[in-house]
Amino acid sequence: MAASSVCRAGCAAGRALLRGPRCSPAWMSLRNRSAATYAQALHNIPETQVTSLDNGLRVASEDSGQPTCTVGVWIGVGSRYESEKNNGAGYFVEHLAFKGTKKRPCATFEKEVESMGAHLNSYTSREQTAYFVKALSKDLPKAVEILADIVQNCSLEDSQIEKERTTILQELQEIDSNLTDVTFDYLHATAFQGTALSRTVEGTTENIKQLTRADLATYIDTHYKAPRMVLAAAGGVSHDELVDLARQHLAGVPFQYKEDAVPILSPCRFTGSEIRVRDDAFPLAHVAIAVEGPGWSNPDNIPLLLANAIVGHYDQTFLGGKNQSSRLATIASENKLCHSFQTFNTCYSDTGLFGLYFVSEPLNVEDTLHFAQGEWMRLCTSATEGEVKRAKNILRNALVAQLDGTTPVCENIGSHLLNYGRRITLAEWDARIAAVDAQMVREVCSKYIYDKCPAVAAVGPIEQLPDYNRIRSAMYWLRF
Repeated sequence: MAASSVCRAGCAAGRALLRGPRCSPAWMSLRNRSAATYAQALHNIPETQVTSLDNGLRVASEDSGQPTCTVGVWIGVGSRYESEKNNGAGYFVEHLAFKGTKKRPCATFEKEVESMGAHLNSYTSREQTAYFVKALSKDLPKAVEILADIVQNCSLEDSQIEKERTTILQELQEIDSNLTDVTFDYLHATAFQGTALSRTVEGTTENIKQLTRADLATYIDTHYKAPRMVLAAAGGVSHDELVDLARQHLAGVPFQYKEDAVPILSPCRFTGSEIRVRDDAFPLAHVAIAVEGPGWSNPDNIPLLLANAIVGHYDQTFLGGKNQSSRLATIASENKLCHSFQTFNTCYSDTGLFGLYFVSEPLNVEDTLHFAQGEWMRLCTSATEGEVKRAKNILRNALVAQLDGTTPVCENIGSHLLNYGRRITLAEWDARIAAVDAQMVREVCSKYIYDKCPAVAAVGPIEQLPDYNRIRSAMYWLRF
């Protein structure tokens, strides 16, 4: 079957550092009208309609009148709901979702998707799982029926389980060779040690080898409940039709949990500590440093996003060189400090990671970290209005650019309802951005960064990485 018809989103792609608000296709048409201003575009985006079914499942849609649509089921469950024993079960179940249902054997399932010319995709993160289809708008009923079949009737055939077990074990080997993924997994392991957030989404090799059909069935029965599900759609969709389809195919999703299997969001605690994995056989050092950030709904996220925009990002292949607006990027370019760096603000329900990740030559690790921490201290003490103004433009552009197409809009709707309980409009995001000034950025950065114990993860030739006490001492400036 065509590779484009049924595929899975890569784990790294599914775990986006921050799923920021994205723009709808309506913005695309407005953007192409020279007479339409940014302010006008904000208020001409189609309204997101939301309806709750009797079993607690929420149905949300945005109709932009396009000939295509994306529809998906977003579920508020991920590796954070797993134990040390069944870690990786959610990722395993996601792999099996497209391998047939009790109504559709694998071959039949693939042929149905192929006949629609649709693209079926999925991802699992630490707090969310999603299955979604991009298809012609006229095929919306079929797409919803297939998605409902996936989340309610996954066959979990023994032959498919063994086949996917082999596939996942191969994927784990590939992930181990991706030092970016490895570094961020280590960062979670040291920052949230002893809690479910410290574990990886994919699970351990030992767990994947031992998980049984009963383990996977228990995971689905425990977590795939209507109150934690959102059926979201974007594109050429009628909300009334989508609600009718949900009532027809998803009204039977269980509402109540078994008394002995109520899923509990495990508490977490941030720990300022480090993990170092030195291996001089690698050519480059990979280093991530982070402090504890806020959860999804915390208003401090906007000033922190602006702070990240001020720090910026850099890659040595960029053409801007020393003329980039980011001070850290200019320093990196002029002094050839690192190959690349990026900021991140990873949010979860009640906590987060705010930090910076860089890749550098072994002899430049200490200098790169020094200037990066210095930029953090500057944000806390002397961020300027000019920098904040520029950061606002960068953030607004990023919010708008991320919503080109029905799939990111649909993902935005589903994630927002799980994370915030409602869809936050682009106009509201814009108002929140406009309300931030330099003083607020300095205050919020001081709250989360200044004199805080960071979590550090480093992999590769990291002999030059300073001792943790030195890294900790660089988290404040002596002021007289």
